[in-house]
Amino acid sequence: MIPAVSVKTLSKSFGNVKALQNINFETWEGELFGFIGPDGAGKTTLFRILTTLLRPDEGEAKVGKFDVVRDYKKIRASVGYMPGRFSLYQDLTVEENLKFFATVFGTTIEKNYDLIKDIYVLLEPFKKRRAGKLSGGMKQKLALSCALIHRPEILFLDEPTTGVDPVSRDEFWDMLAKLKQEGITILVSTPYMDEASRCDRIALIQKGRLLDIDTLKGITKKYDKPLFAVKSFNTGRLMKNLRSYEYADTIYTFGDSVHYTDKRKNFEPGELEKYLCEYGHTDLSINRINAGIEDCFMSLMGNENE
Repeated sequence: MIPAVSVKTLSKSFGNVKALQNINFETWEGELFGFIGPDGAGKTTLFRILTTLLRPDEGEAKVGKFDVVRDYKKIRASVGYMPGRFSLYQDLTVEENLKFFATVFGTTIEKNYDLIKDIYVLLEPFKKRRAGKLSGGMKQKLALSCALIHRPEILFLDEPTTGVDPVSRDEFWDMLAKLKQEGITILVSTPYMDEASRCDRIALIQKGRLLDIDTLKGITKKYDKPLFAVKSFNTGRLMKNLRSYEYADTIYTFGDSVHYTDKRKNFEPGELEKYLCEYGHTDLSINRINAGIEDCFMSLMGNENE
């Protein structure tokens, strides 16, 4: 079975900046595969290499059976790419943009309308509106329609939900689930950790390195430290006092709580509670919790920096 995408020891630098460092992974046909990491992690560079817009410095990458350097023309005809920044023609209408991209790929809207129908029906009332005048969510839907109009085998979506309202984000992921049912392989990048649950597998990426690749459940199961959520009325003072605690291992804020791990194997929350009460924290709660994807990401980052 040929992987949909295969990458081996891929590296790319821009001057002294190592954008990608020894990247290795495979994705399979029909998979919805997510790259999750902050801005500057290397997601866009990776996608630009896989869509033949950049050449790697080292290593190799194949999209289907085609090499990204030798077979770039064949790859461009078989993939769809939605860059992070809205890049359609803003002076053209919705309908004109879609017709233009269909013509570029030698097809028509009518021929592949069944693939984009669920998306385009939301755009149709605005088909005469210029793309530059659309809302963020509508721009997102138009860009996806244009990336799909030639029925690509593999779809690359670079941070498609950045800057989009929560409702539009959910709608977009629902659309991707339907496209997956059509047999399209989807690679998507995102800085939003909560979107990991919508992917079949995810790759955590930071500073050009892959920290881990697995299912969401697989990654969270690897977290092997007892984790506690600590809450107090004054979170800022709580953080300061925890950092001065001699047994503190990791301390990260998550919403209105602090996620805490201890250096000791036989940690008793009562000891920490007693310590914090001495600093005036009388409204404390310390509860054992399961690690989320954010906890795993922070832990893996810490391991990389050691």
